[in-house]
Amino acid sequence: MIGSLSPERRTRDLVQLAGAEIDVVVVGGGVTGAGVALDAASRGLSVALFERADLAAGTSRWSSKLVHGGLRYLAHGEIGLARESARERAVLMGTTAPHLVRPLPFLVPDAAGRDVSALAGLGGRLGDAVRLSVPGGRGSLPATRRVRADDVARMTPGVRPGAGGVVFWDGQLTDDARLVVALARTAAAHGARIVTGAEGVAVDGADVHVRVDGGELRLRAGVVVNAAGVWSQQLAPGIRLVPSRGSHLVVPADRLGSPSATLTVPLPGSRSRYVFALPQREGLVYLGLTDEPVEGPVPGDDPQPSDAEVQQLLDTVNQVLTEPLGRGDLVGAYAGYRPLVLPESAGTGPGDATADLSRKHLLRWDGPVLSVVGGKLTTYRAMAEETVDAVVARLGRGAARTTTDRLPLVGAAPRLVLDRVGAPERLVARYGTEAPLVEALGPALVVAGRPETVGELRFAVRHEGARTVADLLDRRTRIGLVPADRERAVPVAEQVLAEA
Repeated sequence: MIGSLSPERRTRDLVQLAGAEIDVVVVGGGVTGAGVALDAASRGLSVALFERADLAAGTSRWSSKLVHGGLRYLAHGEIGLARESARERAVLMGTTAPHLVRPLPFLVPDAAGRDVSALAGLGGRLGDAVRLSVPGGRGSLPATRRVRADDVARMTPGVRPGAGGVVFWDGQLTDDARLVVALARTAAAHGARIVTGAEGVAVDGADVHVRVDGGELRLRAGVVVNAAGVWSQQLAPGIRLVPSRGSHLVVPADRLGSPSATLTVPLPGSRSRYVFALPQREGLVYLGLTDEPVEGPVPGDDPQPSDAEVQQLLDTVNQVLTEPLGRGDLVGAYAGYRPLVLPESAGTGPGDATADLSRKHLLRWDGPVLSVVGGKLTTYRAMAEETVDAVVARLGRGAARTTTDRLPLVGAAPRLVLDRVGAPERLVARYGTEAPLVEALGPALVVAGRPETVGELRFAVRHEGARTVADLLDRRTRIGLVPADRERAVPVAEQVLAEA
């Protein structure tokens, strides 16, 4: 199995890392850390990645699951960031992970206001122009267009009837956590050692101390890359972070008429922030996204949406629905922290801080520690490339240029190949060319009424580094997004872990 993160490999990696000298130690197993590990390993550097919990245990699994072209950045005049986003979206859709990313229509109904849909149409056409200007962008998505009332009724049946709207297109991830797992496995296939359950990492010059499995592991590193996101200040206290919380609600798709497009409604009083009702393959819709400042130290536990956020999301989308959603319609909710960076040039007051915030990322050296923080999921590869460029320059070894823009992840293949894979479409959308291997491990359902199979859990334990019930239900699959389903799935997950 290519890049298998088996229990045996983890044991072997820990033995080989003890006292070793490693070119690059990466701290953090989210999309940024996994992306850095892959870029560095593919350039011929020795790499070890340490993650305190599990792959995608933090921010990376709480996104809107979008690979987007940055329309919001155009609204703020950040053309460079929008072009980078569009370029990286094209790389993901065309080469890196075609199986994990699909085109997704976004519908802005006239029911939200004709001026709103007109502005969305203008923004969509600007986004189309940016897409056409980047390599791979042409032909990757359909063009923005106006649609009639019957199109609105077909694509978003829950919207009040009788008016048209505007449709623009973007990319949707099957699952953000699956992208991180695929990155980590591909890095492992290039020789990186991926160690989860590393509860603490301390750096003393070139010496790295790691608490793992109840003991301490010591090794030496040429460079330590701090990719711990909102927890980056633990290794680099000088970084100025202003984290925010983004929350989503989970609603049964049939409550909105099982939409095929993302219903897009502007937040009252804003021209650049929207609430999205994002349809998922599992018969659910994710309703988001908020942007609330987080005061004080960021806790280690998973965040939860506040009552005010829940109400804000419901009130916004209900403006255009025939039958408004209520709290009783919710089957789950989730929230995540964004590691927003406050630039050195920003002032110290709250007003100054808000004015200077951006989705741009920061690279900063503190002795042998290089912190990479900020940015967003879509541009993880570009962030990793810039980070490893700096590492190679510091170490004086490793390939000078990345190849990750041409490097498919495990399971990836051109769309024509994926369409011929002999496995259910849903498994192909999650595992790509490996879908038949997953199907062969057991087609029985984990929970009645849901599509996840026991084979997926077995594959996660044997090849994807899953070690706990939470790893299986909350990250390798997303059953945990519906708490009632998670409760029913726990015995099955425990049984699969006991088989290992």
